[in-house]
Amino acid sequence: MFQRLLSHALLVVISLGFVLSDSCSAQTWEGFKREEFDVAGRKAFLIVPSEAATGKPWIWRTEFFGHEPQADLALLKHGFHVAYIDIQNLYGGPPAMEAMDAMHAHVTQHFGLSQKTVLEGFSRGGLFALNWAARHPEFVACIYNDAPVCDFKSWPGGKGRSRGSKGDWELCLKVYGLTEEQAMEWKGNPVDNLEPLARAKIPILHVCGATDDVVPIEENSLIVRDRYQAFGGSFTLISKPHCNHHPHSLKDPTRIVNFVLEHTGFADRVTKPSTPFGYDYFELRGGLERSRHIFETRKTGRVAFLGGSITAGPGWRDHVCEELKRRFPETQFEFINAGIPSLGSTPGAFRFSRDVLAKGPVDLLFEEAAVNDDTNGFNDVEQVRGMEGIVRQALLSNPDIDIVLLHFADPGKLADYRAGKMPTVISNHERVAGHYGVPSIDLAKELTERIEAGEFSWEKDIRDLHPSPFGHQIYADSVARLFAAAWAHPATTAATESRALPAPLDSASYFNGMLLGASQAVSQKQAALTNGWTLEEPWKPTDGAGTRPGFVDVPALVATTTGATMDLKFSGRGFGVFIASGPDTGLLEYRVDGGEWKPRPVFTQWSPSLHLPWAVMLESELTEGDHTVELRVAESADERSKGHAIRIIHFLVNGSARK
Repeated sequence: MFQRLLSHALLVVISLGFVLSDSCSAQTWEGFKREEFDVAGRKAFLIVPSEAATGKPWIWRTEFFGHEPQADLALLKHGFHVAYIDIQNLYGGPPAMEAMDAMHAHVTQHFGLSQKTVLEGFSRGGLFALNWAARHPEFVACIYNDAPVCDFKSWPGGKGRSRGSKGDWELCLKVYGLTEEQAMEWKGNPVDNLEPLARAKIPILHVCGATDDVVPIEENSLIVRDRYQAFGGSFTLISKPHCNHHPHSLKDPTRIVNFVLEHTGFADRVTKPSTPFGYDYFELRGGLERSRHIFETRKTGRVAFLGGSITAGPGWRDHVCEELKRRFPETQFEFINAGIPSLGSTPGAFRFSRDVLAKGPVDLLFEEAAVNDDTNGFNDVEQVRGMEGIVRQALLSNPDIDIVLLHFADPGKLADYRAGKMPTVISNHERVAGHYGVPSIDLAKELTERIEAGEFSWEKDIRDLHPSPFGHQIYADSVARLFAAAWAHPATTAATESRALPAPLDSASYFNGMLLGASQAVSQKQAALTNGWTLEEPWKPTDGAGTRPGFVDVPALVATTTGATMDLKFSGRGFGVFIASGPDTGLLEYRVDGGEWKPRPVFTQWSPSLHLPWAVMLESELTEGDHTVELRVAESADERSKGHAIRIIHFLVNGSARK
C-alpha cells in the first residue's frame, strides 16, 4: 500500500513539473511556525504545532485561511499541522484538483504528514474539499465544512434562493470549461458525487447558518445530508439558529474539534462543550468590575436576588451563592433572597426599597421577571416601566452596584425562539439592560437551542417553567460562565470610575416606587375608610385557598360589599394597589381628583384557587403633585368570582423624590 501511495505522489509531482525543495522561508502565524513553499507554481504553507501529535495528523484549509480560525488554533494545540495552498478562484474545478494532488504529495513526503488529512472547506471551499475527497477518498480521514458551497448552481450561479455572484459565475464556467447550459445539466457537483465518500466511510460535519441567503442550507448542506445518509454515510449537521452566512465556525469550537479528534484516533482528548453553537447567551455590557472591586478590597459583599418563584425557592440561587464564595474565598458575603412567587417587575420596583435595601446598599443584584411579566399579562409599556423602575432605582441607591438581568424560560418563549423571533418581554427587558449598560443572560434562548441541539429535553429534563434540579443547574452554570467571562482578566480602573446615569427610557417608569402599607395608610390618615371598608390586622383567609408569603397574616384593607368606598391621598405621578386576588375577588372602580369613575378588573385566572398577590397600576402619568383617589367596590364582578371582596395589602405610589 505504501509503495502505491508513494508512486501516486511522485507521479503527481512529476506530472505538474514540481520539484521538491528543502528551502522554506520560516515565518510565524498566531505564535506557531509557518513553513512557506511553492507547489505547482502556487504559494503554499504549513503551520507547525509546537509538538506534533503521534502520526503527524493535519487539517487542510481549502479556502479563506485565517478566517474564524478557532478550530485550527485548537487543533494546533492538539499537535495537528494546518495546511493551505492558494487555489483561489478555481471553484473546485480540475486545475484546483491537480494543485491539491501536488500539495498532498508534497506535505506527506517532504514533511512526513499523515497520508490521511482532515479537509476543511469554508464557503466556496466546500467545492474543493468535497470534490477532492471524491477524487481521493483513500486520503481523507474526515471532512469539516463550514457554510459550504456544495453545488455551483446555487452559488455562484444564483439559480435558486441564493443571490449568487455574476462575476464569480462567469469565472467558474471558464474554470470548468462549461457553457451555462452545460453547467445546468452537469452532474459533477459535490451533491451529485457523494457515493465514493460513503463507500469509504468518511464522516462529514457541516456547520451552517440556518438563515444563510448566500449559500442557502436547503440548496447545499441539506441535500448533501439527505443523499449521504441515504448512501449509508455518517453526516453531522450543526445548524446555527438565526445565523446567516456569517459568522462562520463556532466561537467555542469544541464540537468541531471533538469531531476531528474522534475521527483521527484521538477520541480520548474529547471534551464537553459549554454551549451547543459555540457562543454564549449573555451580554456583558458594562461587566461586573465594581462588585469585584468591592469583594476583593473590602472583603465583604451584599448580594440580592429579586424575582418570582424560580428565585424564591432553592436551586440556581443557592448554586450562584456557592460559586461566589468559591471565587472570593476571603470575602464575607450576605445573601438576600427577595424572591416572592408570582411577582414580576412592576411589584419588584415598588417593593425594592423594602425587600432589597432594608439592610443597606447592595453590591450585586440579580433580577428575573421575564416569566411573570409575560404570563401575568403585563403589556410592553408596563414591562419597560417595571424593569426600568428596578434598574434605575438600584443605580440611584448605589452608583457602584452591578446588576444582572436574567430571562428564564417557559414554553411560550421556547415557541417564539423556534419560530425565529425574540420573545417580546425579553426584547423589552433587553432594551432596559442596553440603555443602562448592565449584563443580561437569555436562559430562554439557551434552553431552546440546547434542546434543539439534542442535549436534553424540556419534558424529561427541565420539566416545567419551575425547572427541575437539572434545569436549575443549567441556569447556575450559565451564570458561572458569565462570571468567568466578566472576571477573566485583571481588574481595571472601571471599578473606580464614576457612573453617569442616562435619562430615563420612560419618565413614568417606577424608579420612584414605594409601598404604602394598609395600616400605615390608615395611621398616617392618607386612607379614609368612608363606607364599608375595614382594616383587618392581620388578615387571613378562611376559604382554604392558597396564599403567598408576605400576603397573608398581614394588615389588609378589606371590603366585601358593593358600593364600599375609600379615599386615598398621595403625592406623585402614579398609584396603584397591591391586592390579594382570591376566589371571591370583585371589580374595583376608582376616580382621581373628582374625575370620571373607571373600572379595573382584578380577578385573575389563578384567583379561583389562590389569593394571588396582584400588583395593579391604576394611573401612571398624572401631573406630579398631590392627588386624591376614591376607590369603590363595583356592583358587577367577574362571572368566575364567588363574591365582591377587595383586599388591599399595599398601595403602590410612584412618587417624585428622585430622578
